Amino acid sequence: QLHLAESGGGLVQPGGSLRLSCVGEGFSLDYYVMTWFRQAPGKEREGVACSSNMDYSSHYVESVKGRFTISRDDSRRTVFLQMNDLEPEDTGVYYCAAASISVCDYSPGLYDHWGQGTQVTVSP
Repeated sequence: QLHLAESGGGLVQPGGSLRLSCVGEGFSLDYYVMTWFRQAPGKEREGVACSSNMDYSSHYVESVKGRFTISRDDSRRTVFLQMNDLEPEDTGVYYCAAASISVCDYSPGLYDHWGQGTQVTVSP
């Protein structure tokens, strides 16, 4: 059975850092575009960072550019999201997702597999 499992969330002060991990269980990540989404209370789910499996390029939503870094280790079936200089606006549940597409796209409907999410709270 295909499954994604996130970890690494928590409570951090503004300006702090967290590193999220997402492990693919039961399948290889080689064939998937991997994206981190987040959902803040009362808001729609939004994609924040994406890693292409074709050229391993990375893409970021404007609000996290320069602060977040997505990386992947397909041999370990793991995708990471390094988050630095966190802001209260980054608070939300973070999900990793896998899509069998060839280029990065933040449309949630394209994603075949989702993790359960990990909570990130940025607060003084």
